Amino acid sequence: MRMLYTMMRVSDLERALAFYTGPMQMRLIRQEDYPEGRFTLAFLGFEQPGESLIELTYNWDSGDYSLGTAWGHITFGVPDVAATCARLAAMGVPILRQAGPMTHAAKGQSHREIIAFVEDPDGHRLELVQTA
Repeated sequence: MRMLYTMMRVSDLERALAFYTGPMQMRLIRQEDYPEGRFTLAFLGFEQPGESLIELTYNWDSGDYSLGTAWGHITFGVPDVAATCARLAAMGVPILRQAGPMTHAAKGQSHREIIAFVEDPDGHRLELVQTA
């Protein structure tokens, strides 16, 4: 078994696609319109073998969504969190938490991950974790 994708509803598909294919540097893998159901699905990823995708769902007749209290975030691995934050900030992406060590390391843990949080145009939180 493996995870295939995570679905998020978006209020403006073109704006969301511009964000994920622009600042987040993802690729639009496929986009499918469902006229009878009045919605569009757009699948994005980095075109790496076995990767999980993000599915953006745009319902043509509704764009007013609440994130709710159960939603957390999607995490992206990046080689340099600080440099990625600087690049994203220069593009106008809101930085919710600047790059830095995770505040609460597990007991006995010798290292602390470098993380940051940014926000997409619909208010979805995206975590950046340093992978190099």
